[in-house]
Amino acid sequence: MISPRRRIWGWYFFDWASQPYNTLLLTFIFGPYFAQTATASLVAEGMDVGAAKAQAQAYWGYGLTTAGIVIALLAPVLGAVADSSGKRLPWVWFFSALYVIGAGALWWTAPQGFSIFWALFFFGLGLIGMEFATIFTNSFLPELVDSKDERGRISGSGWAFGYVGGVVALVIMIAFFQAGETGRTMAGMKPLFGLTPETGADTRIVGPLTAVWFALFMIPFFLYVKDPASPQASTYRLGAGLHDLLQTLKGLPQHPSLLAYLGSSMFYRDALNGLYTFGGIYALGVLNWSIIDIGIFGIVAAISGAVFCWVGGRIDRRIGPMPVIVTCCVVLVLTSGLIISLTPTSVLGIALPAGSALPDITFFVAGAMIGAAGGVLQASSRNMLTHQANPDRMTEAFGLYALSGKATSFLAPALIAIASDLSGSQRLGIAPVAGLFILGLILLAWVKPKGDFTT
Repeated sequence: MISPRRRIWGWYFFDWASQPYNTLLLTFIFGPYFAQTATASLVAEGMDVGAAKAQAQAYWGYGLTTAGIVIALLAPVLGAVADSSGKRLPWVWFFSALYVIGAGALWWTAPQGFSIFWALFFFGLGLIGMEFATIFTNSFLPELVDSKDERGRISGSGWAFGYVGGVVALVIMIAFFQAGETGRTMAGMKPLFGLTPETGADTRIVGPLTAVWFALFMIPFFLYVKDPASPQASTYRLGAGLHDLLQTLKGLPQHPSLLAYLGSSMFYRDALNGLYTFGGIYALGVLNWSIIDIGIFGIVAAISGAVFCWVGGRIDRRIGPMPVIVTCCVVLVLTSGLIISLTPTSVLGIALPAGSALPDITFFVAGAMIGAAGGVLQASSRNMLTHQANPDRMTEAFGLYALSGKATSFLAPALIAIASDLSGSQRLGIAPVAGLFILGLILLAWVKPKGDFTT
């Protein structure tokens, strides 16, 4: 018999295991490495450096757009199938395998013979695996405790635990593997296993490291989180799942609060993903940071996220998720404006002396704000969905939640890519995210804090 405490901790370990895909690959290590390597490849083909940086950012955006479309199309269908069959864990196993394969294959992205297509393909494969595994694991949240009021605390604590995992993994990466300008890591040693900066091996190892980390720390999840026993359970019931999904979609207009929430979260989560996805690339291209600088920045952001997620979960339990979500969105609008204003020689349009450290310090502050507000926003958002959705169709609801998050997930990367292309500026390319946060805030006006369904 698995105790409730072990079940909750097993569920927490998914956040711990999966967070490095966001921290190490999407934002702070592989994303900037892709931008750096793709830029060098484009320059070698004769492109101007500034244009190459913007083009590399655009390629990254288009790659994420493609992965987002795949997730958007399949998420609600698979969620409905899982609810209709009563089986979620087989899907978690399958998408965990995609996570490991996609992350591990990033080892084969050396600068020599670098392929933009294959780098984006394997990164996208792992990202799809992570996103779908998240859909199914999030749907276990309402089953962990009987009280709705406790879900916010558990969601926040899980997200905080995940951030801590991301910090630990990031520290391991930059302390033992990632070489700086001197050829040594942050710990003052040469990269382990003889990995050489010349071949990018000290950075490419982030893919296998992330894959091994996930495989190891998913063990507690699979040991302690189980599907409820059901005599009618079947892994695949595609016809029934599609029928139930169609009925849910037809019924959405009768549940305006859920519909408005899906629309609101669609925009503000897309904007947040834009900040996460392009933050490291922005620091690399606009502020001329090194990858190890970006790694330290990531540690600061993740520690801020861990602390505030833990605090935010308790505030959520006390006042509910709605005020928490609104506050976080406002903070992120202001932070987006601050980032857009930064150049190596100015902050908020105020010119600074050459060599001033203020732009770098300001970006660190912005990173801490994104880590804090972004983490709390995501934790309270998944709790908010448990208030909005039909409790009998929770996996399907998280599939719709993923659809709403991915239906326009191409929007932030695409807008950033297009803005970067048209302006030829990485800094101005980030501007669209502020508007997406504002759209999300406007739609929250139609969301009822306790939702349309009653239990």
